[in-house]
Amino acid sequence: MPRSLKAAYNDVKAFVLIITSQFEWKQQLVNDLDPNHSISEKPQQTMNKEEVVKEKIILSQEKNIQRLKKLVQSLQQQLLQCQSFNKTLNANHSSLMTRTNEIEQQRSLED
Repeated sequence: MPRSLKAAYNDVKAFVLIITSQFEWKQQLVNDLDPNHSISEKPQQTMNKEEVVKEKIILSQEKNIQRLKKLVQSLQQQLLQCQSFNKTLNANHSSLMTRTNEIEQQRSLED
């Protein structure tokens, strides 16, 4: 795997880890809340703080999603470049093999 593809793949893995970590953090936040109180019994200030935290998590995840989309686009572009390069190499190899076979046939006819 070329260096740039490997680095981009590692970036994608890191973002997935970040998103997963944020989800687990959010779950921990929910689990830390007192389970004996219903949502309607919580003070309004606590509800607002939770909403702010949720909004920050959502914004952070949206930012990470946008960055992941850019990485995916970059990887797709690199893949297309690699495919094009491979087609060129295969065409050149095929042409060289054809020419090599022609030369060998000529030599065998000359002998």
